[in-house]
Amino acid sequence: MRRREALAVLFGTGALTAVPPFRRAVAQEGEAEQEGAGAPELYDPFRVGRPRDRITDYENDPFIIGIESRLQCTCGCTLDIYTCRTTDFTCGVSPELHRQVVEMVEGGMTAQEILDAFVAEHGEAVLTAPKREGLNLLAYFLPGAAVVTVGSLLLWALARRRKAVAVATSGSDASDGLSDDERARLQAEFDKLEL
Repeated sequence: MRRREALAVLFGTGALTAVPPFRRAVAQEGEAEQEGAGAPELYDPFRVGRPRDRITDYENDPFIIGIESRLQCTCGCTLDIYTCRTTDFTCGVSPELHRQVVEMVEGGMTAQEILDAFVAEHGEAVLTAPKREGLNLLAYFLPGAAVVTVGSLLLWALARRRKAVAVATSGSDASDGLSDDERARLQAEFDKLEL
Protein backbone atom coordinates (compact mmCIF):
# COMPACT_ATOMS: atom_id res chain seq x y z
CA MET A 1 0.00 0.00 0.00
CA ARG A 2 1.33 3.39 -0.96
CA ARG A 3 1.69 6.20 1.50
CA ARG A 4 -1.13 8.16 -0.17
CA GLU A 5 -3.54 5.29 0.06
CA ALA A 6 -2.60 4.74 3.68
CA LEU A 7 -3.19 8.38 4.49
CA ALA A 8 -6.49 8.31 2.62
CA VAL A 9 -7.63 5.34 4.67
CA LEU A 10 -6.37 6.90 7.88
CA PHE A 11 -7.87 10.38 7.40
CA GLY A 12 -10.68 9.60 5.03
CA THR A 13 -11.08 10.80 1.46
CA GLY A 14 -11.29 14.47 2.52
CA ALA A 15 -7.51 14.61 2.83
CA LEU A 16 -7.07 13.97 -0.89
CA THR A 17 -9.39 16.80 -1.87
CA ALA A 18 -7.55 19.22 0.43
CA VAL A 19 -4.42 18.98 -1.75
CA PRO A 20 -4.53 21.57 -4.54
CA PRO A 21 -5.13 20.02 -7.99
CA PHE A 22 -1.80 21.21 -9.36
CA ARG A 23 0.13 19.56 -6.54
CA ARG A 24 -1.88 16.36 -7.07
CA ALA A 25 -1.04 16.48 -10.80
CA VAL A 26 2.68 16.98 -10.05
CA ALA A 27 2.62 14.16 -7.50
CA GLN A 28 0.84 11.86 -9.96
CA GLU A 29 3.33 12.74 -12.72
CA GLY A 30 6.19 11.88 -10.37
CA GLU A 31 4.54 8.58 -9.45
CA ALA A 32 3.96 7.74 -13.12
CA GLU A 33 7.61 8.44 -13.93
CA GLN A 34 8.70 6.25 -11.01
CA GLU A 35 6.51 3.39 -12.16
CA GLY A 36 7.85 3.78 -15.71
CA ALA A 37 4.42 3.12 -17.15
CA GLY A 38 3.19 5.08 -20.14
CA ALA A 39 0.56 6.95 -18.14
CA PRO A 40 -1.70 9.33 -20.09
CA GLU A 41 -0.72 12.99 -20.04
CA LEU A 42 -2.42 14.89 -17.23
CA TYR A 43 -4.20 18.18 -17.68
CA ASP A 44 -1.90 21.06 -16.82
CA PRO A 45 -3.93 24.21 -16.03
CA PHE A 46 -0.90 26.39 -16.68
CA ARG A 47 -0.58 25.28 -20.29
CA VAL A 48 -2.84 27.60 -22.22
CA GLY A 49 -5.16 26.90 -25.13
CA ARG A 50 -4.02 25.19 -28.24
CA PRO A 51 -0.70 23.42 -28.66
CA ARG A 52 1.93 25.78 -30.02
CA ASP A 53 2.86 25.19 -33.66
CA ARG A 54 6.42 25.00 -34.81
CA ILE A 55 8.00 28.45 -34.99
CA THR A 56 8.88 29.39 -38.53
CA ASP A 57 11.00 32.13 -40.03
CA TYR A 58 7.76 33.98 -40.82
CA GLU A 59 6.67 34.33 -37.18
CA ASN A 60 8.59 37.57 -36.69
CA ASP A 61 9.18 38.61 -40.30
CA PRO A 62 8.62 42.41 -40.56
CA PHE A 63 6.96 42.04 -43.97
CA ILE A 64 4.42 39.53 -42.62
CA ILE A 65 3.85 41.60 -39.47
CA GLY A 66 3.23 44.69 -41.63
CA ILE A 67 0.57 42.88 -43.64
CA GLU A 68 -1.06 41.26 -40.59
CA SER A 69 -1.16 44.62 -38.79
CA ARG A 70 -3.35 45.99 -41.58
CA LEU A 71 -5.81 43.06 -41.45
CA GLN A 72 -8.36 42.54 -38.68
CA CYS A 73 -8.82 39.08 -37.17
CA THR A 74 -12.20 37.63 -38.06
CA CYS A 75 -12.75 35.92 -34.68
CA GLY A 76 -14.58 38.99 -33.39
CA CYS A 77 -11.85 40.26 -31.06
CA THR A 78 -11.33 43.56 -33.01
CA LEU A 79 -7.53 43.05 -32.94
CA ASP A 80 -5.32 42.84 -35.98
CA ILE A 81 -4.11 39.36 -36.97
CA TYR A 82 -0.58 39.85 -35.62
CA THR A 83 -1.71 41.11 -32.22
CA CYS A 84 -4.38 38.42 -31.91
CA ARG A 85 -2.05 35.55 -32.75
CA THR A 86 0.70 36.79 -30.42
CA THR A 87 -1.47 37.68 -27.41
CA ASP A 88 -4.58 35.48 -27.50
CA PHE A 89 -3.34 31.90 -27.54
CA THR A 90 -6.89 30.52 -27.30
CA CYS A 91 -7.85 31.97 -30.69
CA GLY A 92 -7.95 29.37 -33.42
CA VAL A 93 -8.74 31.85 -36.20
CA SER A 94 -5.64 34.06 -36.20
CA PRO A 95 -3.12 31.20 -36.72
CA GLU A 96 -5.12 30.06 -39.75
CA LEU A 97 -5.19 33.61 -41.14
CA HIS A 98 -1.44 33.81 -40.49
CA ARG A 99 -0.95 30.59 -42.48
CA GLN A 100 -2.97 32.08 -45.35
CA VAL A 101 -0.79 35.22 -45.36
CA VAL A 102 2.38 33.10 -45.31
CA GLU A 103 1.11 30.92 -48.17
CA MET A 104 0.31 34.02 -50.24
CA VAL A 105 3.76 35.49 -49.56
CA GLU A 106 5.41 32.20 -50.50
CA GLY A 107 3.27 32.23 -53.63
CA GLY A 108 4.92 35.50 -54.66
CA MET A 109 2.04 37.91 -53.97
CA THR A 110 2.77 41.52 -53.02
CA ALA A 111 1.40 43.15 -49.88
CA GLN A 112 -1.33 44.99 -51.82
CA GLU A 113 -2.36 41.79 -53.63
CA ILE A 114 -2.67 40.00 -50.28
CA LEU A 115 -4.78 42.82 -48.84
CA ASP A 116 -6.98 42.79 -51.95
CA ALA A 117 -7.40 39.00 -51.67
CA PHE A 118 -8.52 39.30 -48.04
CA VAL A 119 -10.94 42.12 -48.94
CA ALA A 120 -12.36 39.96 -51.73
CA GLU A 121 -12.83 37.04 -49.33
CA HIS A 122 -14.00 38.81 -46.15
CA GLY A 123 -15.17 42.23 -47.30
CA GLU A 124 -13.74 45.67 -46.57
CA ALA A 125 -14.43 45.21 -42.84
CA VAL A 126 -11.30 43.02 -42.63
CA LEU A 127 -9.10 46.11 -43.02
CA THR A 128 -8.03 47.82 -39.80
CA ALA A 129 -8.34 51.22 -41.52
CA PRO A 130 -10.70 52.09 -44.38
CA LYS A 131 -9.32 52.73 -47.86
CA ARG A 132 -8.61 56.39 -48.59
CA GLU A 133 -11.18 56.86 -51.31
CA GLY A 134 -14.78 57.96 -51.75
CA LEU A 135 -16.87 58.38 -48.61
CA ASN A 136 -14.12 56.74 -46.54
CA LEU A 137 -12.25 60.05 -46.76
CA LEU A 138 -14.78 61.42 -44.28
CA ALA A 139 -13.37 59.04 -41.66
CA TYR A 140 -9.95 60.62 -42.15
CA PHE A 141 -10.86 64.31 -42.45
CA LEU A 142 -14.14 64.76 -40.55
CA PRO A 143 -12.70 64.41 -37.01
CA GLY A 144 -9.94 66.92 -37.74
CA ALA A 145 -12.37 69.35 -39.37
CA ALA A 146 -14.72 69.04 -36.39
CA VAL A 147 -11.91 69.82 -33.93
CA VAL A 148 -10.81 72.86 -35.95
CA THR A 149 -14.41 74.14 -36.28
CA VAL A 150 -15.24 73.74 -32.60
CA GLY A 151 -11.91 75.32 -31.60
CA SER A 152 -12.54 78.30 -33.90
CA LEU A 153 -16.05 78.78 -32.48
CA LEU A 154 -14.70 78.69 -28.92
CA LEU A 155 -11.98 81.24 -29.72
CA TRP A 156 -14.54 83.50 -31.42
CA ALA A 157 -16.92 83.25 -28.41
CA LEU A 158 -14.09 83.98 -25.96
CA ALA A 159 -12.95 87.00 -27.99
CA ARG A 160 -16.51 88.40 -28.04
CA ARG A 161 -16.87 87.86 -24.31
CA ARG A 162 -13.51 89.51 -23.57
CA LYS A 163 -14.49 92.48 -25.72
CA ALA A 164 -17.88 92.81 -23.98
CA VAL A 165 -16.24 92.70 -20.55
CA ALA A 166 -13.66 95.30 -21.59
CA VAL A 167 -16.39 97.64 -22.85
CA ALA A 168 -18.43 97.16 -19.68
CA THR A 169 -15.52 97.88 -17.32
CA SER A 170 -14.22 100.89 -19.25
CA GLY A 171 -17.69 102.43 -19.63
CA SER A 172 -18.60 102.10 -15.95
CA ASP A 173 -15.78 104.40 -14.81
CA ALA A 174 -16.81 107.38 -16.93
CA SER A 175 -20.57 107.25 -16.73
CA ASP A 176 -21.81 105.98 -13.39
CA GLY A 177 -25.00 108.05 -13.64
CA LEU A 178 -24.16 110.50 -10.80
CA SER A 179 -24.07 114.28 -10.95
CA ASP A 180 -21.13 116.30 -9.62
CA ASP A 181 -23.05 117.25 -6.42
CA GLU A 182 -23.98 113.64 -5.75
CA ARG A 183 -20.42 112.55 -6.35
CA ALA A 184 -19.11 115.19 -3.89
CA ARG A 185 -21.61 114.13 -1.18
CA LEU A 186 -20.68 110.49 -1.69
CA GLN A 187 -17.00 111.28 -1.36
CA ALA A 188 -17.69 113.22 1.86
CA GLU A 189 -19.50 110.19 3.31
CA PHE A 190 -16.59 107.92 2.38
CA ASP A 191 -14.19 110.33 4.06
CA LYS A 192 -16.25 110.19 7.29
CA LEU A 193 -16.08 106.40 7.26
CA GLU A 194 -12.31 106.38 6.97
CA LEU A 195 -11.88 108.41 10.17
